[in-house]
Amino acid sequence: MVNGKGRKGTTRLIDVAREAGVSRATASLVMRDSPLVAQETRFKVLAATERLGYVRNMTAARLRSRSGGIVGVIVPNLRNPFFAELFAGIEEALETHGLAVLIGNSRDDRERQADLMRRMCEHGVDGIIFCPAVGTAEDWRAMPSLRRLPCVQVLRHVVETVDYVGVDYRGGMWAAVEALAGLGHRHIAFAIQEAEHSALVERLEGYNAAIEAFGLGAPCIVKIPETFEDMGSRVAALLSATPAPTATICFNDVVAFHLAAAFHDRGLRPGHDHALIGFDDVQAIEVLRPRMASVATHPGEVGRAAARRMLFRIEQPDAPAERIVLPTELVLRPSAAAPSEASSHTISS
Repeated sequence: MVNGKGRKGTTRLIDVAREAGVSRATASLVMRDSPLVAQETRFKVLAATERLGYVRNMTAARLRSRSGGIVGVIVPNLRNPFFAELFAGIEEALETHGLAVLIGNSRDDRERQADLMRRMCEHGVDGIIFCPAVGTAEDWRAMPSLRRLPCVQVLRHVVETVDYVGVDYRGGMWAAVEALAGLGHRHIAFAIQEAEHSALVERLEGYNAAIEAFGLGAPCIVKIPETFEDMGSRVAALLSATPAPTATICFNDVVAFHLAAAFHDRGLRPGHDHALIGFDDVQAIEVLRPRMASVATHPGEVGRAAARRMLFRIEQPDAPAERIVLPTELVLRPSAAAPSEASSHTISS
């Protein structure tokens, strides 16, 4: 016998089905008063609902009755563990309302993104949650099939007239700079990726504002390649800058992974020779040693919030667009150490 509770203590239809010893599809037919179900089976399912205290989700029922039951999700990089956690949150929230998810990887290419949107529309999706690819223009909804389709921007935003769910990038950067300044660092670098989009702009704004507010040295922006091959020369440039930074905040945890590996290859240790802070605090960061400090953005919760906004948008297509910005949280670990322990080293390439 199951305990009668699904995620967060809510009884789901699948729990009722298991309790009654039938399939979820059969339990669903009973909930809809279908004549296709035998009377004995109907009694078993209804008895299970009573024992478990199941209350039918009428919102989900309305959504399924008026839609195809599929939401499209487009992200720029499926290799980044952040997006796996984001997708898991989206899927979890939509699944409880009986909706399936169709995922696409834009590879941060706006033309591929447009093609994915077109194909998702052809498959009859009820809406699209997407992280806009680099270079996405404000007229991205020019395609006729997209004009009335519910859409939610996540993590990056292009227009104010479409729902957006993201995180407080400025606040996260400010907290990271403040913590390093409190440890005694006076020269703090920011390692970014080449792509330019709203998430980068907001991080830069937070970094620059904090550098100025805490009276630190001039901003030091270092561009990190997408792949590891060219990392050595970039690390050499980072640590040989004048004045040399004693700490680096990374655009995301993937950049932190690459920098930590490049430091290791040169005999340097984050938290001892150079302080290092990632951004996102994905679960995969736990494998790094020393343990990596990071700004937690809680991708699973961002995904659930984006899914909830999509459900609302499907139900209320004409409601005003909303901007939802979730808080970040700095998680300090040994890689963020004081400059007496984390001192910059000039190295050769």
